[in-house]
Amino acid sequence: MKSNKDILDGMSIFAQVVENEGFSSAAKKLGNSTSYISKEVTKLEQRLGVRLLNRTTRSISLTDMGQEYYIRCRQILEDAEEAERSIQQQQENPQGFLKVSAPISLNQASLVHILPEFMARYPDIRLDIDLSDRFVDVVEEGFDLVIRGGTLPDSNLVSRLLMMDEAVIIASADYLERYGTPQTPKDLVHHHAIAYSYRKNPNVWDFQEPSGKKYSVNLTPRVYCNNAELQKAFAMQGIGICSVPSFTCRPELASGKLVRILSDYEARSIGVYALYPHRQHLSTKVRVFIDFMKDHLACPIHFPEGPPKKLRID
Repeated sequence: MKSNKDILDGMSIFAQVVENEGFSSAAKKLGNSTSYISKEVTKLEQRLGVRLLNRTTRSISLTDMGQEYYIRCRQILEDAEEAERSIQQQQENPQGFLKVSAPISLNQASLVHILPEFMARYPDIRLDIDLSDRFVDVVEEGFDLVIRGGTLPDSNLVSRLLMMDEAVIIASADYLERYGTPQTPKDLVHHHAIAYSYRKNPNVWDFQEPSGKKYSVNLTPRVYCNNAELQKAFAMQGIGICSVPSFTCRPELASGKLVRILSDYEARSIGVYALYPHRQHLSTKVRVFIDFMKDHLACPIHFPEGPPKKLRID
C-alpha cells in the first residue's frame, strides 16, 4: 500500500509533465533525469491500472482518464499548497484560538491591565482565558498553555520562567492590634494562620534568619483555602495572618489596608511560569503570548535587605 507521500509525489510529477508538455521539460523543472520522471509516471499508471498519457516520439497527450485524473490532481495539489501557505502566514501573522489557564490572583494583579494590549497587538488571535488555581490537565483539557506559580510538579510539560516574586507575610492592622505583632517566625504558632491548601505541605512555612540560618515553622492554620485572593480577603477582615505572593497585595500594602510583618526574615521566592506541552515547533500564537507575558510581568521585586543570594522555589 502506497503512503500518502508516494501518492502526492506521483500526482506532483504527473502534473508537472502535463503542465510542461513533456518528460524532459518536467525533469529540468524538478531537477531530475528524464528517465526517472518517465519511470515515475509509468509506475503511477500501473498503480492506477489505466493509461494517463498517449506517448509519441515527439509529443504527449492526455487520455480521457488522464484528463480527469489531472483535474483532480491539480485540485489536491492546490489544496496542499494552500495549507502550507496558511501555516506560513500564521507563523508570520499569529492567529487562531488560544486557550490559557491562569491563577485568579494573577488576573486581579496583572492580566486585567495587560491582556487588552495583547489583544490589540494581535487582532487575529482569539483568547479563551480560564481563571483557576486548580491543577489542570493541559493536554486532556485542550489548553495551549497554563500559567502557574510556586513549586512545579513533575511532568512532561515545558516550563518557561515569566517572573520571580517573593512571598510576603501579611495581616491587617486591626488583627495586629488585637493579637500583637509576631517578632520572629516562631511567634506564628500563637497566631491564626491562613494557609494555601495547594502547597505541598500548607502547615509548614519556611524562613531564613538574617544570619542565614534556615528553618521551618509548623502551624495549625485556622483557615485553609486554595486561592491567594481569598487568603488576602480573610487577612483584610482580621481573620489571621497569611503568606501570599507580593504581586497580589501591593496596592493594599501601599494603602495601609494590610501590613507586612517579619520582613527581616527571607520568605519563599516564587517563580511564575508558563507551562505548555512539548512540541518540536512551538506555534507562533503561543510563542508571542509567552514573550508578551514575560515582558509585561517582569518588574522589580522589593527585598528589604537586597535580593537573596539564591532564589529558591519550594
